[in-house]
Amino acid sequence: MNWVFAAGLILLATAAAADFLGGRFMRSGPLYLLGAAGSGCLAATGGFALTGHLVTLDVAGWLGDPVPGQRAAVLAADPLSGLFLALAFGAALPISVAFASWAWRQGPRPGRLGASYALALGAVAVIMTARDAFTLLFGWEALTAAFYLLAGAERNRRDRSGAAQITFAFGKLSGAALLLGLLLLAAGSHSILLASFAHAPLGASRTTAQVLLLAGFAIKGGLVPFQIWLPRGYAAAPGPARAIMAGVCVNVAFYGMWRTLALLGRAPGWLVGAVLVLGALTALLGIAHAAVQNRLSRVIAYSSIENTGLIVTGFGVALTGAAIGNRVLVATGLLAATLQIVAHTAAKSLLFTSAAGLEAGAGGDDLELLRARARRTPWSGFGLVVGSVTLAGLPPSVGFVSEWFLLESLMQQFRVPGLGYRLVLALAGAAVALTAGFAGVTFVRLVGLVVKRNGSEPVRGAPLTYGLSGRAAVVALSVCCLAIAAVTPLEIRVIAAGLSPVVPGSLVMGALKSPWVLQPVFAGFSILSPSWLWVEMPAMLLLVVLFSSAVSGRRLLRVRRVPAWRSATIGVDGQDSYTAFGYANPTRRVLAGVLHTRAEVQEVMLEPADRDQGTGPPDREDDDTEREQVAHLRYDSDVIEVVETYLYRPVLGAFLAVVAVAKRLQSGRLDAYLLYMLIALIAIIAVVTAMA
Repeated sequence: MNWVFAAGLILLATAAAADFLGGRFMRSGPLYLLGAAGSGCLAATGGFALTGHLVTLDVAGWLGDPVPGQRAAVLAADPLSGLFLALAFGAALPISVAFASWAWRQGPRPGRLGASYALALGAVAVIMTARDAFTLLFGWEALTAAFYLLAGAERNRRDRSGAAQITFAFGKLSGAALLLGLLLLAAGSHSILLASFAHAPLGASRTTAQVLLLAGFAIKGGLVPFQIWLPRGYAAAPGPARAIMAGVCVNVAFYGMWRTLALLGRAPGWLVGAVLVLGALTALLGIAHAAVQNRLSRVIAYSSIENTGLIVTGFGVALTGAAIGNRVLVATGLLAATLQIVAHTAAKSLLFTSAAGLEAGAGGDDLELLRARARRTPWSGFGLVVGSVTLAGLPPSVGFVSEWFLLESLMQQFRVPGLGYRLVLALAGAAVALTAGFAGVTFVRLVGLVVKRNGSEPVRGAPLTYGLSGRAAVVALSVCCLAIAAVTPLEIRVIAAGLSPVVPGSLVMGALKSPWVLQPVFAGFSILSPSWLWVEMPAMLLLVVLFSSAVSGRRLLRVRRVPAWRSATIGVDGQDSYTAFGYANPTRRVLAGVLHTRAEVQEVMLEPADRDQGTGPPDREDDDTEREQVAHLRYDSDVIEVVETYLYRPVLGAFLAVVAVAKRLQSGRLDAYLLYMLIALIAIIAVVTAMA
């Protein structure tokens, strides 16, 4: 399989080159098919590695061998790498096919979008198969550059350039944290090979490295307080590029956490508590913001923050098990978190791919603009519904299974010694349960506004935003969201093989009470059978339909035309019907303490025509009609990004003040600059001498 691995990387490199050399034809679709072929090769490589075979590729001749004799600059896929490769590139394959269809209909895009897409996928493959710190950092910086290029592909549009810069800044911050952590481990183990880091001596240096590594991966995943780049970066990327970022590339953060646990083992208790609290807070804050957003891309992006919180919470359960020496609890937490990764990858890829089709047909992503758009682009609308059901955690989707396992893992706090661990696990469990409730509200709003028909407006056809291949990709992702739940026992067997470098597969297999019945690894606690749900739910639906037919006869199929129920009043249409803002306002008020909701009531003067049409105040004053203006009250409500407002803005203000002072040192005189260098050199020598 080594040649398949190499072929996948070569195909991605060819796709990137085609963006520069292939002309308009290649940039409008075929290069993404090259990316799809490369993704298929890498997914197959991951599947082969899951069988226990090590797949290696020596790239020392490409990247250079930084430390001769240490077998650095070698890419290798073990079962853990294989699990994440199969997951990430299994999703990248249909996304790339949809990307090709979308690009073919949209035409060539500015900013070398195709090359950025190929660079992102190549960087993901390098990160997941790196065996040394140099190669890992090389891939990480390449992914940061790819995210910057994807978010800034349309930098001529409003807010795109700023979003790309923020994405790049947080990417560099995560890279700096990883660099420092890896340097500490390399100094302790006297090697840059990742496997050698397991032998780094215990102590403050190793603990600091573990904190830095987890922080670096958390920034990429969007954990609080590093989440503010994610909604901006995702929303700025064009079309299915968002699905590549959110459904594929984000998995490198979780892979890094899993690999860190495999190498460094247990973490101190305070770090375990911090991971659990931050994970739970991230989930709650992410879904709270998703519930009140009025742009589809930002709803899905904030939902990604929520899913990061859920995944990290499950990882926190595994850290708790490692801290107390309970390997069964480690298996429980990792299984729950990995199932959540599977659900997130499938659903987020589907949602962003479907959203690209909806937005291309409507010309924007505002929910008011997208009202009833699903009826005009039914394939994308179907994908939106399936993805929403999955992220809402409803049966029979894979999201229901993953959230059930996560809640069950958090309920095991009674098995943990120490009041501190129990309290933190209980707090995290309450936050996750609350998050699941608000997720249902969020996606009911999304589906209701985008799918339902808008009053008496006829549903007209629209040019298809996806061709046959794009629609097939949406269907494939939808089938994954639903069908994986039906074969959850098989999924758990695959995950058990993939997690074997971290925890013995036999412990993970304890989740199988029987071939079709699951339990949360701990026997005798609770059971679930997603496979039987797929039999029972259609059977119950059929039973209800047969009973209704028997009771109603032909009246069941009789068509009745009545005014639609809207805004609690029959027959209310147009501007007076429920809006995205109005639907979310109760949530905005309930979560006022979390979102710091701000409300304002203003008095405005409306013309008679404006009152009839429900529009805003007039653009100009007319002396002849001024006497007819009538005062009306307008209600505005908004939320703030709490972390950005109370953390980053004060820090940014202090930083700009320091910059203003530093500018005074830029006199332009060479002798002054030489003096600065002399002072710095003397200070460094003094510090080194003191430490020696």
